[in-house]
Amino acid sequence: MRKSLIPLCLSALTLFSLPALADADHPHVRLETSQGPIEVELDTQAAPKTVENFLRYVDEDFYAGTVFHRVMQDFMIQGGGMTAELEPKQTHPPIALEKSGLDNTRGTIAMARTANPDSATSQFFINLVDNRALNYRDLYNPGYTVFGHVVSGMDVVDKIAETPTGRQGPHADVPKTPITITGAERLD
Repeated sequence: MRKSLIPLCLSALTLFSLPALADADHPHVRLETSQGPIEVELDTQAAPKTVENFLRYVDEDFYAGTVFHRVMQDFMIQGGGMTAELEPKQTHPPIALEKSGLDNTRGTIAMARTANPDSATSQFFINLVDNRALNYRDLYNPGYTVFGHVVSGMDVVDKIAETPTGRQGPHADVPKTPITITGAERLD
């Protein structure tokens, strides 16, 4: 008697296509934006202090009312620190750069910072492409800390990336129509 492999294959396909579930080492956060929701999975094993910092802002409802203020097609979208008028929000003290070992690849989330490697506060960016130049190489090329990746809503990220941009005061690559983060919350 021959048994069909189709039910087995379909079961395996279903198993491997299910989204990853949140757990203590991989908490999930949903960013509600004016363009739709983006869900990210964070990696506490690779970047514990960075994840702790990001979740602190999430838990304080800090991100509500901030915008994606820097959008660069074929590079990244950046937000989480300014209002629609590009006024910076008051943040906690900066955190030190973590060498997470995770690469800046399409769909990953990383901390934004100034030229000082230890200057990340609330701002983050989502990579639109593989950005190898942003990876840690050495003390002279410290890169940017990746601390998670998009698990749902990459279509929203791509939609944000297509928005027309221009200058606003001293800022370049600003969406002409503000793209607002209306809220951020942990998911169970």
